[in-house]
Amino acid sequence: MRLKRNLFFSIVAIALVGLLLVILSGDNGLMDLIALRIERDRVVESNEKTFNENIALYRQIERLKSDPRFVAAMVRKELNLVGEDELVFTFK
Repeated sequence: MRLKRNLFFSIVAIALVGLLLVILSGDNGLMDLIALRIERDRVVESNEKTFNENIALYRQIERLKSDPRFVAAMVRKELNLVGEDELVFTFK
């Protein structure tokens, strides 16, 4: 009787260890869940960064539409142009 009980507990213990291994490393297991959470956090961070860049670009567009001084500054910066009353000095 004692041998049957020990055999039963051994089988149950092996089954539980096998089940634990499947839960941890199987398809859709704990490791996959952790990897998915890390990926989700990366995507959320990327979305926030893109959202902030879009807001900055929207503000820049509004200033380009309404602020002539800003347009002049952007033209000077992007196209390297000089104003009518400005002098350019170049150094070696």
